[in-house]
Amino acid sequence: MSKKAIHFQVSERKLMLRAMDLFFIVFGLYVLGTFFPYAYLEISWNNRVAIFVLFFYILVFGTVFEIYDLQKSSQLDVSFKNIVLAVSTAVIFYFLTPVLTPFLPERRLQIVYFYLTIIVFMFFWRITYVKLIASPRFYKKVLMIGEVAYLNDFVEGLVKSDPNYRIVGFISCENKVNPNKSNRVIQEYAPKDLMRVIEEEHISEVVVASYNSETITEDIYSDLMLLLERGFTIREYTQVYEEITHRVPLQFVGKEFYKYFPFSRSNHNTLYMFFSRVFDILFSIIGLVCGLFLLPFVMIGNFFGNRGPLLYRQRRVGKNGTIFEIIKLRSMVIDAETNGAQWAERNDVRITNFGRFLRRSRIDEIPQFINIIKGEMSVIGPRPERPVFVKELARTIPFYETRHIVKPGLTGWAQVKTRYGASVDESLLKLQYDLFYIKRRSFFLDLNIMVKTISTVLYYRGQ
Repeated sequence: MSKKAIHFQVSERKLMLRAMDLFFIVFGLYVLGTFFPYAYLEISWNNRVAIFVLFFYILVFGTVFEIYDLQKSSQLDVSFKNIVLAVSTAVIFYFLTPVLTPFLPERRLQIVYFYLTIIVFMFFWRITYVKLIASPRFYKKVLMIGEVAYLNDFVEGLVKSDPNYRIVGFISCENKVNPNKSNRVIQEYAPKDLMRVIEEEHISEVVVASYNSETITEDIYSDLMLLLERGFTIREYTQVYEEITHRVPLQFVGKEFYKYFPFSRSNHNTLYMFFSRVFDILFSIIGLVCGLFLLPFVMIGNFFGNRGPLLYRQRRVGKNGTIFEIIKLRSMVIDAETNGAQWAERNDVRITNFGRFLRRSRIDEIPQFINIIKGEMSVIGPRPERPVFVKELARTIPFYETRHIVKPGLTGWAQVKTRYGASVDESLLKLQYDLFYIKRRSFFLDLNIMVKTISTVLYYRGQ
């Protein structure tokens, strides 16, 4: 077989972005110190601690301001804006860090050159990344083999999540004829063309998307075995889907559901649960203290903007289906549900102007720290839903109540990855993210959610 084209995995591209950011920062500051007498930070071994502190701030605030998001990194205008925000914040913290960083220079122009050098060289690297690494020459080309019924969902889900993942063709594994070819999102090839397409299109891997392996014809099975023996990459659909979209593909979960839900050991890990609970209590205390400082401003805004009670309570479903009362700052008009429970929609007319500010800034969630201290909720977990909606969704969406095996959270994977669930379809999408969190739950994923939550607040994306 011909040599496969070079491509970079998602993790490799994210690591490359971070590593080359640091390299270009060092290179830029070295050039600045070599050719201009304006070096605030000299690149030398003696300054290694100060350099590592700068690296730390760049990586942390770069993550917060999403400069390592692959979709945003492929857009130069968005990248430039995010780099300016990240570098500005990082440099401010760097200047204010005592002992570990150099003293402020006497000539203020040195600060300007230091700041601009980091931005210019980081953006130069991003231009290089977009023109070279994110170009079609390094796209990961994939051939899909599977059942036609799942084709569109599979392709759309992966392409939206990874712009460099390209499915160049599709081969049906079924013997029956599928006449509706006009609705296909990609080109279909005949089973006999499997080997030819792999060689001519420089396919990197084959993805098998079959709900029932018995539908795969003998000819295709023989070709797949031959590919496997030659060391070619063949992957199963759900593995690829979870890796790229970071959600569980419920449309493929059937009678063998137990194969898809090997839930994280952290759900029963005593040490993880202990530290998680300690973090919940400490974080909630800090959150309530911050809330007390904001309370006078919230009360003034509520008096003029909401005109009514400041707080409201609502029944929600918690861990193992137990019912508890959630506490929130009121963001809707009084008697917003006189006609019964309703989904909260985008641009909901029941939400007041001040309430919209509370929601987008996530300030309305602050009283829920009380629920966390009481043990009814956690800082991180699936958002608790109302009992009436749980009953409705459980009848429509399979495995919906599986999300209740862990405590509901103030923020969660679904909250930072998608918009508000205002319909059954959107609730299905959120459930896929929730189950991914339950399946992959860990300290690292919790930290990732916290950082993305900060991004949500800073970019005013609350719902």
